[in-house]
Amino acid sequence: MGNNHHSRRQFILGLTAAAGAAFPAAAKTPLSACPLNRVSITGAFGKAAFNVTVADTEETRAQGLMNVPSMPISTGMLFIYDRPQAMSFWMRNTLIELDMLFVDRFGVIQHIHHRAQPLDETVISPGDIKLTGVLEINGGLAKRLGIKAKDVLRHPSFTSLDKPWNCD
Repeated sequence: MGNNHHSRRQFILGLTAAAGAAFPAAAKTPLSACPLNRVSITGAFGKAAFNVTVADTEETRAQGLMNVPSMPISTGMLFIYDRPQAMSFWMRNTLIELDMLFVDRFGVIQHIHHRAQPLDETVISPGDIKLTGVLEINGGLAKRLGIKAKDVLRHPSFTSLDKPWNCD
């Protein structure tokens, strides 16, 4: 999108439509049948969807997005942990700028680290908060979309705070 002068709303609608075309919504799909390679985020800004690679083993989490030269705008990597824990990341061998969205067991975004710099070995952490997931997306995208802490990320790995949700 670069220097494109679309409004944020048009951008969000386009991003959601593009993701929806790749993964059509199923009417009343049970959570267990929801695709593991898709997340949606809802908040005051509206809704955005991302196609994700899931990193849920020690090996896939250790590799992360290292040595990846670019990433399409509507994609990301979702790190999932079995139990709530304090987390820290760094950008060693990571070639692209990233936003890191730190998520609790309910899918609520508790902290966003904006624009983590490629190849930087500075530790990135939300503090001592016990969390179960991190979504990495292209750097600057969270602000561009209006994603903020307390927005909700939906994925089968997280428990809903209110009522069961359908894939959408």
